[in-house]
Amino acid sequence: MRKPRSITYSQVGDNYDTKDPIKKLAQTAAKKTSLNLNTHGFEEISDTRGESAFVWKQGKTLMASVIEGLGTKNLVADGMRKTTGKTYYDIIGHDTVATIINDLITVGAKPLVLHAYWAIQDNSWLEDTDRMRDLIKGWKTACDISGATWGGGETPTMKDIIVPGTCELGGSAVGIISNKNNLITDKKLRQGDRILLLKSNGINANGLSLARAIAKKLPKGYATKLKNGKMYGEELLKKSNIYAKLVQDLIDNGIEIHYISNITGHGLRKVMRARQNFTYIIENIFEPQELFLFIQKHANLSDYEMYQTFNMGMDYAIFLSEKDVKKAQKIVEKNNFKGIVAGYVEKGEKKVVIKPKNLIYKGNTLNLR
Repeated sequence: MRKPRSITYSQVGDNYDTKDPIKKLAQTAAKKTSLNLNTHGFEEISDTRGESAFVWKQGKTLMASVIEGLGTKNLVADGMRKTTGKTYYDIIGHDTVATIINDLITVGAKPLVLHAYWAIQDNSWLEDTDRMRDLIKGWKTACDISGATWGGGETPTMKDIIVPGTCELGGSAVGIISNKNNLITDKKLRQGDRILLLKSNGINANGLSLARAIAKKLPKGYATKLKNGKMYGEELLKKSNIYAKLVQDLIDNGIEIHYISNITGHGLRKVMRARQNFTYIIENIFEPQELFLFIQKHANLSDYEMYQTFNMGMDYAIFLSEKDVKKAQKIVEKNNFKGIVAGYVEKGEKKVVIKPKNLIYKGNTLNLR
């Protein structure tokens, strides 16, 4: 019998081997523009170059900024609407904000202002009042969860660039670090730090191109039932967690966070995002939700490919001293999230070792911070 052909992330249009070198080239060019900031009397925090958010010193205050996009999760919502009649755009609005905010707060910033970017093919996309009402509702609610003010945005019409009937969703945000001691960069990371992994609420907004490719192969598409009785599309559309208030709660309670990695693109390899040559030993993991097992089966992917593509049920890595672990776990639970002491940091070759799955990702497999 012929072995089923695998569907990898790179085959569906997102090849990191192509994208990452371009990003590094852009980062190198961007770094040379830092002198422009100096002419205004401000100073960049160079350690944040390549991190999820960029930080600069503005007087006695540190400011942070970030820009992010949702990806193709809204196309899943469009497909599911044909089955159930629901728009699901309250979830889409929420998740777009979540992708932005969860990057911003990795440096310890408290969200201040968020701007929306909704690019459409033409104004006909705006005429669906149910969808627009849900999108706005989800966006606003997520801003409230984050503690951010929705400052405005841009809705460009881009005929011949955006595919008819779709919308590209993204945005930017600015945050503040009032106490410079609360700035989180990899300079604080050290040998012996514990890795606290937070349990995700699903796939979030990463790897959806591959997930959509699987739906096209299924006779019932997004309506295909998983073993848990839920439709494939429903599981893909679960809301992402927003960790803004948790991170601030940890800081306010005296937890010294040494580093944070938002597990998005590159999967669990993101645990080694810091610049230093450390080895990250993962001894405990959350069992992947049924959705990930379904994707793995129908894409015919190995554990190695899955854990370097998806969050696999763990979407935030917080690094801290062993003495702070128990207190931090209680704060995580108080904020209605689940965390697991997954492992520790040790000196050695830069790599991630996931012992329960016998997986090793070496530093050269992540060519971008």
